[in-house]
Amino acid sequence: MGKVWLLTLGAFALGLDAYVMAGLLPVLADDLDTRVSLAGQLVTAFTLAYAVAAPLVAGLLSGLPPRALLLAGLAVFTLGNGATALAPSLGTLLAARAVAGAGAGVYSALSTAAAAALVPGERRGRALALVMGGMSAGTVLGVPVGVLLAEHTGWRATMWLLTGLGAVALGCLAGLLPSVPAGPAVPLRARLAAVADRAVAPVVGVSFLAAMASLGLYTYLAPVLAAAGGVKEVAPYLWAWGAGGVLGSALAGPLVDRTGRARRLTGGVLAVIVVAQAALPPLTAGVLPAAVAALVAWGAAGWALQVPQQHRLLAAAAGRGTVALALNNSALYLGSAAGSALGGLALATGLAPYALPWAAAGVAAVGLALHLAAGRRSRVVARVSTLGSYEHS
Repeated sequence: MGKVWLLTLGAFALGLDAYVMAGLLPVLADDLDTRVSLAGQLVTAFTLAYAVAAPLVAGLLSGLPPRALLLAGLAVFTLGNGATALAPSLGTLLAARAVAGAGAGVYSALSTAAAAALVPGERRGRALALVMGGMSAGTVLGVPVGVLLAEHTGWRATMWLLTGLGAVALGCLAGLLPSVPAGPAVPLRARLAAVADRAVAPVVGVSFLAAMASLGLYTYLAPVLAAAGGVKEVAPYLWAWGAGGVLGSALAGPLVDRTGRARRLTGGVLAVIVVAQAALPPLTAGVLPAAVAALVAWGAAGWALQVPQQHRLLAAAAGRGTVALALNNSALYLGSAAGSALGGLALATGLAPYALPWAAAGVAAVGLALHLAAGRRSRVVARVSTLGSYEHS
């Protein structure tokens, strides 16, 4: 597992970059003299580029060494953050965030596949959880620090911090990461088939809806907390959400390895997301410690979700696991992009910020319904196949 820990360095920087912007939006919008809903589209640019980069690399550059692609993705990510820190206008910022997001998408898609390839099959859940834990640690440790730094020295200082972290992670990986086993070559027809695979498509669809609900709402957590409970200092609440993420990531991997019930775990954590998000506005308006507990539960469930999801995809997509993981990463960040874009649109058209969690909970509930429906269908298919085998025996 020591080799997998190296991959968590880059994941830590990605986690900080993907989530710190939620805390920076008020400061950044004020500095650029724009609305928070418009500044929120910086998250959309990052996550949309992230989503597009993942399948392109998995599909078009699959013949290149995974280690070289991992380093290239992390280098692009670091350069994009440096350009963000120097950007003079909102338009330039959007372009720089897209560059950073593209690099992040390359690294994220390949790091999860590399983590699974570097360990025996029985330890795959723990390896995936370590990489996800690196991203969640970036939120719990880095996001509050980044927000506090932005409040005292400006948001550009936070982006320089991110640039430095990316450079450090790149140097460590370049010097210490061993050669990563390449996955089997996957023909174009097989890659396209993965999109329509009945075992893959529902899992990816659930990831999209969960990300739309969870990551999309997180983008606007600062205005939601301010509107629902008059919260001014958002850093402690971001920390609570991130702490839950670390807890969820740490527990999900061993649970999957020990029980083998990835599907059941997915349904459970989706239900927790629905309940925690729906409870957030009234709890924030009433008892703030209870709101913190809801944030911890939401963060834990949101981060735990992807461990069983990735495990299921690797089991279902035999021979094209890297492509399935890349599709799942794309779904995650397309969902985040859709959530942040629609959240900004809702705020711009007059929706009260405190109502956003209820809308997000509704989207998560649709994801839970899709998960349950797909589970029932797979059980019916399995029962029919079993009966058919009896009839032919």
